Formats: sequence, C-alpha cells, structure tokens
Amino acid sequence: MQPLSTALLGRGAVTFLLGVVVGVLGTLMHRAVRPWGLALCVLLVLVAVLTARAWGGWVTYVGAVGGLFLAVTLLAGEGPGGDVLVPGTDLWGIGWLGGAAVAVVAVALLPRRWVTEAPAGPDGVDTPAGGTAGAGSGHPFP
Repeated sequence: MQPLSTALLGRGAVTFLLGVVVGVLGTLMHRAVRPWGLALCVLLVLVAVLTARAWGGWVTYVGAVGGLFLAVTLLAGEGPGGDVLVPGTDLWGIGWLGGAAVAVVAVALLPRRWVTEAPAGPDGVDTPAGGTAGAGSGHPFP
C-alpha cells in the first residue's frame, strides 16, 4: 500500500471529480438509446473505476466511487418540479443503479496484481508483487 502523500490525495480528488462526471453522464444517458445507452454507461463506470484503482490504489478508487455515488444519489432523487431521472419502478433505472453497483464491486474484488505493475528486479525481470527475486522465487539469481 502506498503511504498517503499530497500527490496521492490530489489524485484522489481528481478521481472524485471523474466519478462525479461519470455519475452525471450515466444518469443522464442510460436511457438514451435502449439498450446500448445503459450498456455503455455501465461500461463507462467499470472503466473509470478500474482506471482509478490502477492509478493510485484504494485512495483513488474510493475517490471515484465517492464521486459516482454522490452524483447518482443527488440526480436519482426527485427534482424541484417533481421530475425524476431514475424512476425506481422502471427497469432502465434499476438496471443503471444495479449495473453501476455491480461494476464498482467487481473492480473492488479484482486481485491487486491485475491493477499494479510488478517492480522490475536488478536484471530487468519482473518480480512477483510483494515478493523479491532470489531464493524460492524460481529466479536463478539470488
């Protein structure tokens, strides 16, 4: 895990804004071209959250998910004139909320080695994530 630094917190803030943008776009566009609008919006959530996790680990992942949650929660409620962008009785709205939630959980459950680069050893060979080259690692040089 990376230690907290101002650079990492800045990345978290950027991914929070990314999550807000993705949440707004998804909420507004999931009903645009049925069924492809919903599929593309859920795919957008998956790609954005996966990119956030790969960019800075859990800090940026939480930032993106927080921004997404905030935007979707605010836009899914009833507006001042009684308008609703995500009706709870509509399958498209339920599909958007459920699909976004599944995408977020799927990225959270991915193994760390899928979203991080293994550091290269002294001879340029990648070492296992969290491991070192040498004894017991199958590497010929200690």
